[in-house]
Order: sequence, then C-alpha cells, then structure tokens
Amino acid sequence: MQREAAFYRKLDDDKVQCVLCPADCTLKPGQVGICGCRRNESGILYTDNFGEAVSIAIDPIEKKPLYHYLPGTFIVSAGPNGCNLSCKHCQNWTISQEEAPTRFISPEQMARLAGERGSIGLAFTYSEPLIWYEYIREVAPLLHEAGLKAVLVSNGYINPRPLAELLPHLDAVNFDLKSIRDDFYRKICKGTINAVLDAIRATRAAGVHLEVTNLIIPGLNDSERDLVDLCDFVASVSDMIPLHFSAYHPSYKMDRPPTPAETMKRAFDLASDRLKYVFVGNMSLPGCSNSRCPQCGALLVERSGYRTEIKGLDENGNCTGCGFQTEIVVAASIS
Repeated sequence: MQREAAFYRKLDDDKVQCVLCPADCTLKPGQVGICGCRRNESGILYTDNFGEAVSIAIDPIEKKPLYHYLPGTFIVSAGPNGCNLSCKHCQNWTISQEEAPTRFISPEQMARLAGERGSIGLAFTYSEPLIWYEYIREVAPLLHEAGLKAVLVSNGYINPRPLAELLPHLDAVNFDLKSIRDDFYRKICKGTINAVLDAIRATRAAGVHLEVTNLIIPGLNDSERDLVDLCDFVASVSDMIPLHFSAYHPSYKMDRPPTPAETMKRAFDLASDRLKYVFVGNMSLPGCSNSRCPQCGALLVERSGYRTEIKGLDENGNCTGCGFQTEIVVAASIS
C-alpha cells in the first residue's frame, strides 16, 4: 500500500531527497531509493510498503535477541521487504536484498495479531524495519492503547530527527552494531557508521530499553583491537547495556569460514572486562548465556537455548541476593 513518506525534501525539477536515513537518496521522478520502497512520483516521495509484511511469526523474546526485556515471554514478529544497507554477509538476504512476496496487514489488524497467543506485543524485525517507518509510527500507538509492547530490531541506520520522533513510541530496541570501523560499513555494508553510533547513544539517553548485537566475522571485525574498541564504545554509553556476540556463518555473497568457538570465547572474555552483561549467540558456549548479578555474582536468569528461567530477580528487577538494580525488565515491574 502506498503512503506519502514522512521525511523528505522537495527539490527543483520535481526531484526529491529522502532524509529518513543517512543515504539521503536524491531521486528523479520514477526513481526508487536504495531501500527499494521509496519512490518519487511527480515530485512527491511515496513509500509503497506501508503495511506490506514479508514475514510474520511468534518468537521467544530471546530470539530478537533481547535477554533483559521481559525474559521468558513470546512476541509476534513482523517485517517488510527490503533494507537500506546491502551487507555482503546478510543472513536474511532473500527478503532484504531481493523482492519477496508480501501481504497487506492494516495497522489495526497488526495490533490485534500482536495480542494473540500470549504475545506481549510486536517486534518490528526480520529485514530492516526502519524502512517501514510510517507503518511503525501508526502501529505502535495502537499497541500501547491495547497494553502491548513495541519492540524494534534494527541496523540503526537512521537520521537523528526521524529517530527522535520514533523513540517515544518504542519500549525496547536491539541495534546491530556490525563493526566499530567505518571502513567495514563502507566496504561490507555500503553504509557509514556514525548514524548507528548516534542511534545507540540517543536510544539509551531516551530511556528506551536497549541491547546491542555484533556479528563476528573472521578476518573482518574479529581482531582484538576491533573487539576492544567496540566494547569500549558500548561501555562509554553504559556498561549496563547487554552486548550479544553472534557467530557468523557463510551466507549471501560471503563464503568465509564460520566463526570459531575460540574467537567467540575471546570476545566474551574481552567484553566481560568492560561490560556487566555479555552473551554469545548462534553457538553454545558454557557460561556465556546466563545473566548474573554484576555486584554479587548470583544467577539472575538461566538460559538453555530459548528456554529461559528467572532465578534471582524480584518483581522490580532487583537481585534477590544483594538488592542490586539489574535493569532487567520483568513482567511484574511494568504491570
């Protein structure tokens, strides 16, 4: 379904410039932005993906991954076709880099679906939900009216003003920080890094629950300097932000070998010296998936795959052993 885009500038000769993300695409009439969904029609920028969902399912919240936001719950998840980056290693390339079939779900229908089968709300995810901006902005208030949660799982590639207008509508976010190097973003993702770093800072400052994911790719972003600098950046925003390291597997245009377990453990150890909460995903490593109290070491949340059990948290997210405020959001604390 087509809607006029929320963020663009009109230029001479019926050209427009989209200003939703840092690509800032300048489009002549008939041209489409790099995301594949924003089109200039006679000097007006339209998004043609409004309500067009490429996938919808119900997942454990831990799959997003969000480990410290309502652990042990389930959430309906949906996303659009397309992306505003073009990562060579994309693991969802069939829906992000190619045109995939979609079906229209109105904002009202989506809000109803989000409350079914015990779901806590809706996660905008799968490909790149920020290119679904206008849809998110309409659906999220409906979720809140129904007592449901709005979650964003994103690459964080967005300009400051659109992000600032979106954050009040979000309850939890996971941003994918693909590397700490701008050169990686330019060569591997066809983007730039500064907007992603700014999005992480702004989201934390806005008080929205925030977690960060980094996919470790051998030979590209796995050096000790890369890992230390990435962890230091996250810690500079807050050492309470959960950091998820994910193991890479060959996909799309990249055939490098999978990330070894030794690399994942090294990353975990380096990060644990700088951050309170560090996790390893896409790989099972003993001791790398549970949440422990940063103050007394008590087991707070135990995980085995996507099976989650709260062990040492009270209804306000405090450690039952020492009273430390863990910043883990549990269901009782928001009821």
